[in-house]
Amino acid sequence: MKHEFTHELETAAAVARDAAELIRLHGGRVNANAVSEKGRHDLVTEIDVASQELIVSSLRRHFPDYGFLAEEEQDDKGPPNASRRWVIDPIDGTTNFTHGVPPYSVSIGLIEDETVMAAVVLEVVSGETFTAIRGAGSYVNGVPMRVSDARSLDEALISTGFPYRSVGHVDQYLAVLREFMVRCRGVRRHGSAAIDLAYLAAGRFDGFFETGLMAWDIAAGMLLIEEAGGRVTTFEGGSSVLFDGQILASNGGLHDEMREVLQPLVGVFS
Repeated sequence: MKHEFTHELETAAAVARDAAELIRLHGGRVNANAVSEKGRHDLVTEIDVASQELIVSSLRRHFPDYGFLAEEEQDDKGPPNASRRWVIDPIDGTTNFTHGVPPYSVSIGLIEDETVMAAVVLEVVSGETFTAIRGAGSYVNGVPMRVSDARSLDEALISTGFPYRSVGHVDQYLAVLREFMVRCRGVRRHGSAAIDLAYLAAGRFDGFFETGLMAWDIAAGMLLIEEAGGRVTTFEGGSSVLFDGQILASNGGLHDEMREVLQPLVGVFS
C-alpha cells in the first residue's frame, strides 16, 4: 500500500545509502587535519560536510519546495516558510567515526511543522537500514519491527549518552546513572543517539534517555519508536520533544518508572 510519504521515504533511503557509501570510503581513523572542534567533545570532519552537501543537494533536486534543518550550518536552507523540512544528521556519531569505532549513522527525518512524518536511520558500517512513515509502521531492512515487552527496569537494557557539550551537571547525571545501573539489567552508551533510538524501536534496547540533543539527532529515531509501538516524551512527560533538549524514549511499559528516576535532571541541559 502506498502512503502519502512513500516517495519521500524511498528517496531519502536512497540518498542515505549514497551518503553512507561516501562515508565508508573514508572509514578508519580520520586524519587529524580533517577534524575541527565545535566544542571540546563536539567534532566535525570534512566528511560530515561532504555527506551533508550530498544529502541536501540530492533531496533539493527531488523536493525543491521543502526546507532543511541540518547539523552543519549552510547558507541555503530552502524556502523560508516551508511547512515540510528535512532534518539531517550527515554523520551521527562523528567522534566514533573519527576514531574508526562503530556505530555511526546517517539520519534523515522529514517533519511537517513539528511532526515527524518519515524517517531513515542507516548504520554506516553494517548497512542496516531503519525506516518509518507515520501511520505505516517501522521496518529494519524491510522487515517490520516492534519494541520489546519488558515491563520493569530489572529486566531492562537501556542506553544513554554522556553529557558532552557542557559537563556542568555531571553530578546530577551520575546520580541518575547510578540509579539506573543499580536497577537495570544493563546500561549501554554507543555514541550515536540515532542508532540507540533505532535499536530501541527494534526491541534491542528497552529505554533511552539523554540531555542536550538537537532535532537532527532524534527526529528520525523518534518516529521509528512511535511507529514500533513505543513512547517518546520529555523528562517531564510532555510530547513536544523535537526541540526540547531532553528525550526519554521507551517501549512504553518502562516509561513511568524511567521518568521517576530522571526527575533530578528535569530542566538540566548539556
